[in-house]
Amino acid sequence: MAFGSLDRKSASQPMAEINMVPLIDVVLVLLVIFIVTAPLLTNAVKLDLPKATSNADVHKPDKVEFAIDAAGGLFWNGERLTREEAAGRFVEEGKKRPQPEIYLRADQSVPYRYVAEMLADASKAGLSKVAFVSEPVK
Repeated sequence: MAFGSLDRKSASQPMAEINMVPLIDVVLVLLVIFIVTAPLLTNAVKLDLPKATSNADVHKPDKVEFAIDAAGGLFWNGERLTREEAAGRFVEEGKKRPQPEIYLRADQSVPYRYVAEMLADASKAGLSKVAFVSEPVK
């Protein structure tokens, strides 16, 4: 008997048989589940779709290099301007679709106030793509 016996001599020995019935039951249940669900996974509707080709309209946004020198001077693509002129240009660029990317180059000794003012003006104009440009450490 596999589960135990009344014989004291063999009762202390471990059972040397493996009961495979529960394992086989689980495998068969999983097989039935797989057989039932496999046809449900292939619900494809056969369509005859039209053939058409088109070129992707990849329009890269403009790039604006905005610089702030150590004295707080503002430069738009190398052209010096005042804060009011820069704010006006930010408004013009904010209306464009897609919006241009603003690359901010600020001198390391410039007061943070000038950088914060520039970011506030760009944000008010609706510009959200502002990147900080820096030099890599050697």
